[in-house]
Amino acid sequence: QVQLVESGGGLVQAGGSLRLSCAASGRTFSGYIMGWFRQAPGKEREFVASIDRSGGSTNYRDSVKGRFTISRDNAKNTVYLQMNSLKPEDTAVYYCAADDGFYSSRRTYTAADFGSWGQGTQVTVSS
Repeated sequence: QVQLVESGGGLVQAGGSLRLSCAASGRTFSGYIMGWFRQAPGKEREFVASIDRSGGSTNYRDSVKGRFTISRDNAKNTVYLQMNSLKPEDTAVYYCAADDGFYSSRRTYTAADFGSWGQGTQVTVSS
């Protein structure tokens, strides 16, 4: 499996921006589809964004479309989540995930679809 380590979380005011990074090691990074999920207190872990192996195809949950951008750099074994125009409801622990399965940009992934996970990074948006 691949090992994942997230970074870049923090406290930001509403309307601000953060960029999360997820560094991968252990296996060939380009062989994995990648995803970002988040989990707020008392809520289930929810899909945020996904990206295919080449970085050419992406998908987002509706509430972050136009504000968040997922990207990857296979040379650096890293996937990113650029978050702009942040809202208090974006507050959560953000997790990156990897899987070697088939990718579809039309699919809203669930946590069960990904086999490898990072430890998470806290994002807090104040109003």
